[in-house]
Amino acid sequence: MVLRYEISQEQKAEIELARKKNRHKRIELKLKVLSLRAEGKTLKEISEITEYHFTNVSKIISHFIHKGLLYFTQCHYLGNHRNMTYEQEEAVLAPYLEKAEKGEIVSVAEIAQAYQTAVGHTISPTQIYAVLKRHGWRKVMPRSRHPRKASEEVIEASKKLTLESRN
Repeated sequence: MVLRYEISQEQKAEIELARKKNRHKRIELKLKVLSLRAEGKTLKEISEITEYHFTNVSKIISHFIHKGLLYFTQCHYLGNHRNMTYEQEEAVLAPYLEKAEKGEIVSVAEIAQAYQTAVGHTISPTQIYAVLKRHGWRKVMPRSRHPRKASEEVIEASKKLTLESRN
């Protein structure tokens, strides 16, 4: 026997209220599925309207029945899976900023070690560079020499030339 989930009038009102407050397109489609089911539409009718596969429609309704509306109103598709807040990252970077302002050399390895200690697990170097970029850090290193600088012999030879010898 096929289990048919029914949505009560209280749940229907709750779904409609959530649709009014919602601002995410993906969540809106799922709430629309629930709203159509509350109106008494079948899985195939809902799948034709929303262009979801009917098995996916069934899963959405099942998730609503078992997990509630809160499961749908929370957007699961956002980024920003950071280990710390911006302020916590600032606190970890503060001692290194002081060192950098004094003119001392600050390496990414030191910052990575401190960050990993604060977080409690290993972090990839790309993530450390992303943290540094987020806080406005950049790699500033003086060049050892200009790439088009003349050799020492050419420089010495040009010093010995006078205006008379050039003519």
